[in-house]
Amino acid sequence: MASKKEILQQLVEMSHRLGEEPCGLVILGEGNTSAKISDDAFYVKASGTQLGAISTDGFVEVGFAKVLEMLEYPELTDEQIKEWLKAAMVDPKAALMPSIETVFHAYLLSLPGVSFVGHTHPISVNSILCSKGWYDATQGRLFPDEIVCCGPAPAYVEYTDPGVPLARRIREVVTDYIGENGERPRAILMQNHGLIAIGASPKEVESITMMWDKTARVLAGALQFGGPNYLSKVHVERIHTRPDEAQRKKLIEGK
Repeated sequence: MASKKEILQQLVEMSHRLGEEPCGLVILGEGNTSAKISDDAFYVKASGTQLGAISTDGFVEVGFAKVLEMLEYPELTDEQIKEWLKAAMVDPKAALMPSIETVFHAYLLSLPGVSFVGHTHPISVNSILCSKGWYDATQGRLFPDEIVCCGPAPAYVEYTDPGVPLARRIREVVTDYIGENGERPRAILMQNHGLIAIGASPKEVESITMMWDKTARVLAGALQFGGPNYLSKVHVERIHTRPDEAQRKKLIEGK
């Protein structure tokens, strides 16, 4: 098992790749990333830091229990949320505060098999998520590699106020997704907001993010030439369950 130092370094490197300017996934202080350290704690990007240039000092270690407890309190003021996040910090004297999105990171990292989370605002993806037809346009799968990397379907979250309300809504949507599909989603699309990629490794988070960037670009192009030709449910299920595709997924993710 990787040490805390190794996990933090992996998180820094993943954040740099997601934050590279040419990729168009985030600008300025957009987006946030996290990594599970143990069943008790995780690292999360500090508020205001930039993914492309972040260092180990740009992450805050927080405890799962205190953060997840926030999900059970529906009425929390902005000041209460700030105080709660500060109380969840392993080092309360740390200079930087955890991201406001720390709560949904805590929930997603508590899911079985999830060790890394990457939340970005890709220009390509948000061009669709900020449109009136965002939901209908993303209902179908377009090509095999999309399914291999990103699964048979993403989870969908209508626009919700960032912070605890969004984390609570994500928990509801993911719980329903697991109940309906028998597995967790690999990607979450958030209306007028952005993309969340969920994985067991940094490489899985990166591959999901980059493939959704490609998917959005292909979809935008298809909409200009008569509309997308979605794969049938039979074809999607076949690709999702083929042994050779499962092996290829492992190779893509460096497993």
